[in-house]
Amino acid sequence: MLGEVLADLVTRSHQATPLEVAGLVDAAAEALGMDAALLFLADVQQRLLVPLPPSPGMSGGGAAEPIPIEGTVAGWAYRTESVQLSRHGALTLWLPLIDGVERIGVLRVTADRLTARLLDHAEILASVAAVIVVGKSGFSDLYALTTRRRPMTIAAEMVWAFLPPRTLGTHQVTSTAVLEPAYEIGGDAFDHSLHDSRLHLAVVDAMGHDLASGLCSAVALATCRAARLADGTLTGIAERVDAELEHWLPDRILTGVFADLDLDSGSLSWVNCGHPPPLLIRGRHIVPHALEAPSQLPLGLGPGNRDTLTAHQAQLEPGDRVLIHTDGVTEARSQTGELFGEQRLADFVARSLSSGEPAPEALRRLIHTILDHHRGRLRDDATIVLVEWHPTPDGRT
Repeated sequence: MLGEVLADLVTRSHQATPLEVAGLVDAAAEALGMDAALLFLADVQQRLLVPLPPSPGMSGGGAAEPIPIEGTVAGWAYRTESVQLSRHGALTLWLPLIDGVERIGVLRVTADRLTARLLDHAEILASVAAVIVVGKSGFSDLYALTTRRRPMTIAAEMVWAFLPPRTLGTHQVTSTAVLEPAYEIGGDAFDHSLHDSRLHLAVVDAMGHDLASGLCSAVALATCRAARLADGTLTGIAERVDAELEHWLPDRILTGVFADLDLDSGSLSWVNCGHPPPLLIRGRHIVPHALEAPSQLPLGLGPGNRDTLTAHQAQLEPGDRVLIHTDGVTEARSQTGELFGEQRLADFVARSLSSGEPAPEALRRLIHTILDHHRGRLRDDATIVLVEWHPTPDGRT
């Protein structure tokens, strides 16, 4: 029965409109003995779980209000990536929607009673629903409109269009990122990608906070990907970004870190062009100066204005975390002028991860803490990429 219901759901989803997906998932839930099901997606800033608009003709799984991620059962399911149960009238299950290792929201399921069989079916339904939603999101405005609470600037729209999913990973590694201000981001951007047994990373910060800054970051990411897919080395990637920026945007400069992590050996290689040095977190502490290297000039000056770029190397230990950030993170100031600072940044991440918190949740809470430190309004873009190397069969250290 389960196989038939899921096969029907997947088959019907191929030609369904994005608006019809909620109804298809609800119908599948009913066929599996549940009362109703409703999809909620996390908003851009990961503060709310927003219900997908109900499909025409949906029954009990229809209209609902956005739910705060903080302080709710639904939010706890999202934050911990675990199934949660609540009783407000009907018995309600909240199941995380996860695509690969990227959490996108939760599935709400109601039922008369809970059995092991129903729970198993609900978890599988949530997994299939997540894949369908992600598959539809690339060619519809519905999901973007659902997850946005206000319009974006043109610069932010351009940067977000170039960004990969915030989280990716395998049993060997997890890479996750956050960036703010989400609706006005201008010069910051990140990239991460898996190829064979390597993870490629890039974090860039363009000068300024306007449309040209967003264009500068977009050119850098596009060039980085083009060079990477042509088997470029780290220094070759940085040199090509430098040349393209000088050619197309001669009045703009950009700092950046470009890195590769060998997932089998833990060997980390990186090039740093005028950017804050990455941080190595081992256990609950920063390893002092572990990833610091002689400073190199920002990109955009052109090959005739710099020394030869150098790639640096370090050996990670299982369980190590590498944190790459832009200066808007540590230079965020409180109302009294106090800097957020590098030590506070690393301490927060180390404490969160040592308590068992998933890396994406640690960064979600961290970026909100930085925003609160700055009373909700950052003067500069703030981007953080966190990589965990966990080379064990089950992905645990």
